[in-house]
Amino acid sequence: MARKREMTLVGFMQAQNCSNYIGSWRHPNSATDFLGPQYYQRIAQTLEYGKFHLCFFDDRLAMPDILGNDHREAVRNGARVVKMDPVTILACMGMATKNLGLGSTYSTTYYQPFHVARVMATLDLMTAGRAAWNVVTSLNDSEAHNMGQVSHVEHDLRYDMADEFMEVVLGHWDTWEDDALVVDKEEGLFAHPDKVHRLEHKGKWYSSKGPFTVPRSAQGRPVVIQAGQSGRGQAFSARWGELVFWVLPNLEIGKRTYDNFKAMVAKEGRDPASVAVAPAVYVVPGESKAMADDKMALIDQLAKPVDGLALLSEALNFDFYSKPMDSSFSDEELAGVSGLRAIIDRVTTLSGKKNPTIRDFVQFSSRGTVREFPRFVGTPKEIADGLEEWFGTCCDGFVVAATHIPGAYEDFVRLVVPELQRRGLHQKDYKGPTLRDNLGLPKAQIGDWKKA
Repeated sequence: MARKREMTLVGFMQAQNCSNYIGSWRHPNSATDFLGPQYYQRIAQTLEYGKFHLCFFDDRLAMPDILGNDHREAVRNGARVVKMDPVTILACMGMATKNLGLGSTYSTTYYQPFHVARVMATLDLMTAGRAAWNVVTSLNDSEAHNMGQVSHVEHDLRYDMADEFMEVVLGHWDTWEDDALVVDKEEGLFAHPDKVHRLEHKGKWYSSKGPFTVPRSAQGRPVVIQAGQSGRGQAFSARWGELVFWVLPNLEIGKRTYDNFKAMVAKEGRDPASVAVAPAVYVVPGESKAMADDKMALIDQLAKPVDGLALLSEALNFDFYSKPMDSSFSDEELAGVSGLRAIIDRVTTLSGKKNPTIRDFVQFSSRGTVREFPRFVGTPKEIADGLEEWFGTCCDGFVVAATHIPGAYEDFVRLVVPELQRRGLHQKDYKGPTLRDNLGLPKAQIGDWKKA
């Protein structure tokens, strides 16, 4: 009898004062010790208790300061203005856990491939094969200015550069053979010199000689996470991603997007079942529906209009104070957006307008609110019913975003996880010591990422 397919569950974190929901820090039960390791270690232990596969951190290289060309409104409202280095935090979380996967965002636009390869390979070793790299191309001019550049690179060009970036990183991760390291004191042989290789990459945007300086881990190399949802972004994900994170507005669009993407994966010569798709969701459970609704009502009230405007300006690299609310974006303005084009696609689709207004972006993107992601509110049974419907139709698991921390994850693990496990939809224990073991992926082999 075939084993029932299980959901991949991912905790969605930020290395900062709030969750993905800016208003989360205003919740009366939100913890305030986010500048210390205990905050993140508690969350990691909660997720591991709930047998989550992975916790991963989103990241930006600048605070939201494009709205009105000023950072003060974002600072006043706590709009993701604290942005610590997530790899350092993941190392702390790794010391407090044994099985939980640990993923960090690193930009292909503002770092060198060798640097990213070394950071993530080291994290993979220090967590005994539990690391994942969330590949992003970054968003806006503020990040460019912080990283010594005049302006942000154009959207599709960033992905062209990222393709080569991936070749360099994966190439470095392949330069040590699995049995290269010997450490034979009697023979005086530390490692086989003929099993450690130079990369000698010389491409259009990058050159990197090698040899790499970090041996391979128990899982071969870190898992690759990707979140591209524009047309070019999905093509990148189909080629490189092993776990793909999306924002889906509803089940109907999700089903169509999922089917099209899996076909793209197959066209790349990869097994579609080996690439898990996990959309972001908010989950608010209660012992009764009334209790869950009361929780949701409080959470909804935490959002402020400035939250969405600040985040839209950040994500689209466009000042949302520069136009009247009911002024339409011109074709030229939309074409010039260098940030998250998936937001434009979402807003034009849901609004039915080729040239949406500022108000349309606020309404249909739901940026800065808990309506940005699908919401599952109710008893554990009702929530499990909803998640199961999505799981059977348009995804392979879920990225669970927190409405407040740590309560959102504690409630999910206490109330929802047991119901999912009872239905055979979520693992009751970890399958092995590495992240690839627990995602159902084989150990990465040298050269397995290369096209035939």
